[in-house]
Amino acid sequence: MPRRNTAHQSPLPEKTLVVDNGAYTIKAGFAFSSPTVEHCHIIPNCLARERNRKVWVGPEIDGCRDFGEMAFRRPVEKGYLVNWEAEKAIWDSTFFDPKSKLNCVPHDTNLVLTEAPNTPVALQTNCDQVVFEEYGFATYSRHIGCQSPSWSPHRQLIIKSAPSLNAYNDIQNLFGAPARGMDISADPAECLLVIDSAFSHSTVTPLYKGRPIQQAIRRLDIGGRILTNYLKEILSIRHYNLMNEEHLVNEAKEKICFVSNQFRNDLEQTSQGVVLAQDGRENKSDEREVVVDYVLPDYNTGSEGYVRPHDPSPAARMKKMGAVANPGAVVEDFMTLGNERFAVPELLFNPMDVGMKEAGLPETVVQSMSGLPPGLWPAMLANIVVVGGNCLMDGFMERL
Repeated sequence: MPRRNTAHQSPLPEKTLVVDNGAYTIKAGFAFSSPTVEHCHIIPNCLARERNRKVWVGPEIDGCRDFGEMAFRRPVEKGYLVNWEAEKAIWDSTFFDPKSKLNCVPHDTNLVLTEAPNTPVALQTNCDQVVFEEYGFATYSRHIGCQSPSWSPHRQLIIKSAPSLNAYNDIQNLFGAPARGMDISADPAECLLVIDSAFSHSTVTPLYKGRPIQQAIRRLDIGGRILTNYLKEILSIRHYNLMNEEHLVNEAKEKICFVSNQFRNDLEQTSQGVVLAQDGRENKSDEREVVVDYVLPDYNTGSEGYVRPHDPSPAARMKKMGAVANPGAVVEDFMTLGNERFAVPELLFNPMDVGMKEAGLPETVVQSMSGLPPGLWPAMLANIVVVGGNCLMDGFMERL
């Protein structure tokens, strides 16, 4: 009788670190039986250099107060982790600093790491080598498509799909059904369509029983970075030269931009200018005030930029130019923004506006559906989960 292989496998460590290694930020935290929002930490995924050449690494950027002309270096390009030299510096400061809230010992920690669908094999291999050889995590889980799991005697490599993690959430509760509780053994959602509009790109990933359907995955090479760069160009032409102010423009984009459900009407309203009534107030037929003033941040006082209703009075213009009667009055530097607010996010739905020969996000969803059997279409379209920073813009969900 053949002898049975009784190779001993050490038990899994109790601590599990979950890392969503995004292009703009890292969302990370330890797995708990009853997780809360406080357990998730958001860390800038970049290296930043000030005007005085001081370098800020990852979580240190939260302590910076002067973002003027700050240069950023990001290890993730086009959704793929391509610069491990920079990423290691950020991980070392985030996960292995004794003062960090996410400090851990790799040999006693399981790692769950996400990545973009259809990542090139060379980048996946490089990631595996760094995680195992440089850090030495006890176990490691990440997405490399539909390959089978491979095991090593001392360390385990478990292969999953990053988008498929969404299928294990309480999806039905999102649509109003009663919560099923924290049952980690519950089956994943049978059919799920995940739309991820993030910093580098946007992807549409259909999931069947927690597994991605590879032939139906579609990608749109427009994300938050292109929107920020487009807004920089517009503001630099119409207001100030902000081509070297990535942080300032990105903050302005998050505060002022919205997705218009009536693009032609809003464009026509702003092109006609602000109409004043006889009493000097703005006369607008639309409930949404499209034209607003964005007050630029003052890094000397540490104040952030903010949005306020548009003030067309001569006093406001004099205050902007510094011609105020009171010498102690605060001089405000602001930009009056109109169609910039909705013309920039419109790229997600009409990339041809800037000459990109790609389909918009709704058309990308239709293309993804065309790669599926028609029998799955109703279930997929009835269970859509939208994630990513761009979906936080006002009007995004209604337009989609």
